[in-house]
Amino acid sequence: MRHGWPIAFEGGPILLPVETSIAREATSPLMLISAARGATLKLANQREAAEPHAPVLIRGGEPLDLRTALPIADPALDLANPLKGPFKAEHIDWCDAALAAMELARIAGILPAFLVDPDNAGEAQPISAGDVDAWSEPDRLQIATRARLPIAASETAEIVAFRSADDTREHVALVIGRQQGDVEPLVRLHSECLTGDILGSLKCDCGPQLDAALAAMAAEAERGGWGVLLYMRQEGRGIGLVNKLRAYRLQDQGFDTIEANQRLGLPDEARDFSTAARMLDLLGVRGIRLMTNNPRKVVALENAGVAVSERVPHQLPDNPHNARYLATKRDKSGHLLG
Repeated sequence: MRHGWPIAFEGGPILLPVETSIAREATSPLMLISAARGATLKLANQREAAEPHAPVLIRGGEPLDLRTALPIADPALDLANPLKGPFKAEHIDWCDAALAAMELARIAGILPAFLVDPDNAGEAQPISAGDVDAWSEPDRLQIATRARLPIAASETAEIVAFRSADDTREHVALVIGRQQGDVEPLVRLHSECLTGDILGSLKCDCGPQLDAALAAMAAEAERGGWGVLLYMRQEGRGIGLVNKLRAYRLQDQGFDTIEANQRLGLPDEARDFSTAARMLDLLGVRGIRLMTNNPRKVVALENAGVAVSERVPHQLPDNPHNARYLATKRDKSGHLLG
């Protein structure tokens, strides 16, 4: 899909990704989009487009080509293309394939929009809706290697790399202090953030959260305890770097974090916490004290079999650039203040 190839679902139609397609002459009267994007296009008043989390199949008045389909898919083009449609939402007989296509688009980091059974699409790649479940199966994750890694917070830290045969992302854990089976570690799940962790972005609090978590674990180790930082390759809460930057652009137009993701047709939370539970299991960790202000993380880990004995608050001051972002996490995502 990143290469723009059409895909053919077992029991479903041929789907051509709008953003990356190499079939420039492809046309179709039908297009598959997400429910969130359908809502921003004012389609939710149609019964077939009213279910909040179901993909939406739309039919245009005239056949769509890639030039006319891209503004439907990409909200960055809304201002330049304010008049779209009219569209009619239609019933989907291949719901499993449609849901799988939306998830595969998210994994690929592309806009979730497809031309359906287009002419001139080229040879399609066969795929099964069940392939998505196989791709995300956490049990396939294994420890690839581990090594001593002196860091600023702790010169005795150890890094552990995890890899799955079905996933190119490689997650890592930093173990700070001496691992003790009878002592619950202080644990932080930290999702990758290139802009915050590496570039020092002020639009989020990711970089300061990472530094503060490592410092807290180092202090824990000095008191005879230990800590584990899980660094998850889940940029942008699971929507990928490019789509995160697209959301930033929409935020500059006045939308908050959640509204921006919805306009992109993407979920505001798409991280896979079962992978974090698998990493802890491979490290031999059964119970933890979790550093977070996000109750969803506690519930997700407990549902995956990790015993969370304590939620340790992890609150940092805001700045003029991220105050609205942090307020949105509090008011719309249920993050706690302490």
